[in-house]
Amino acid sequence: MIISRVILKNWRNFRNVDVSLGNRVFIIGPNASGKSNFLDVFRFLRDIVKPGGGLQKAISDRGGVSKIRCLAARRYSDIEIEIELSESSGQNPIGKYAIGVKQQQTGKHLPVLRYERVWRGNELIRERPDKQDNKDNMRLTQTHLEQINANQPFRDIASFFESVLYLHLVPQLLRYPTAFSGPGIPEDPFGRYFLERVAKTPEKTRQSRLNKIEAALRKAVPQLKNLIETKDEMGIPHLEATYEHWRAKGAKQREDQFSDGTLRLLGLLWSLLESDSLLLLEEPELSLNREIVIQLPGLISRLQRQKKRQIILSTHNEDLLSDKGISGQEILFLTPSPEGTKIEPASSIPEFKKLLEGGLTVAEVVMPKVSPKNAYQLALIK
Repeated sequence: MIISRVILKNWRNFRNVDVSLGNRVFIIGPNASGKSNFLDVFRFLRDIVKPGGGLQKAISDRGGVSKIRCLAARRYSDIEIEIELSESSGQNPIGKYAIGVKQQQTGKHLPVLRYERVWRGNELIRERPDKQDNKDNMRLTQTHLEQINANQPFRDIASFFESVLYLHLVPQLLRYPTAFSGPGIPEDPFGRYFLERVAKTPEKTRQSRLNKIEAALRKAVPQLKNLIETKDEMGIPHLEATYEHWRAKGAKQREDQFSDGTLRLLGLLWSLLESDSLLLLEEPELSLNREIVIQLPGLISRLQRQKKRQIILSTHNEDLLSDKGISGQEILFLTPSPEGTKIEPASSIPEFKKLLEGGLTVAEVVMPKVSPKNAYQLALIK
């Protein structure tokens, strides 16, 4: 199952959005145009349905309704999200989920539902507020999506949202997890506990993935071999590899000695192999060698076909977008304005469409529109 269409109103940077999504999506736009905020729509739905989550916590974790609502919103300021789900790209929808959120005008000013709707195919199977909601307005502080006694008719949709995976591995967090105090961020999006995640994977599955990752890493790090998961005398999990050099048996190194690029690529490969759920990636090219970055779209495409999963990633890296296999339909281009950020498929923008049909790559077409016009003036600052 994939998300085949997204409709947003007053969500963060976006006043109005209505876009279709395929199996692979590249989010492109200038800095601060809303790439991360667009990805956060799917994390928000996951946070509603996950254990220990819910609508109130999902909104509170983001600073409240006022922090989520688009600054360009006018009189009509309710936040609305509608998600269309299909079995695969280009197929008819099998279900839809829609939610409208506003803030109470009195009392505790809690976020409440303006509406919640669920469709199975074209049939509307749940619509709120219902009679019980009208008798008790506090019911509107929770979605049916998050309630197992209420979401049974559409639990597959709830399970899909709950399985959304996001990983933006920060090498320093992985190397030195104990140096960062505090309980950590739920779902561990930055990889502080990535090694524990690897260790908890069933042994056969874990070793199969590590073997595949080792084979890939050896192309990028020729001296590396024998990637394994191990534990120290305190039972703390580690990743260990042998690096070949002048000694006959080389030398073993653990993750705290791996380069940033090695750790980033390792985390990316693990997340690509980990499940068949929707995968969200932010700038997967960070810390990687240019020649590796050029190969990422092809690698992602091959692995996602094996898993039959949807991958949505943000980037503004020219090397990554130079792959001729990336079509204009896979590109969502973000254009910021005082009235909110606009999202359009590159293939629907006449200027882009003409250049793409002329044989130019996506990078050659969109990157000139992403680069800050006055960036050269940074060198003039004293």
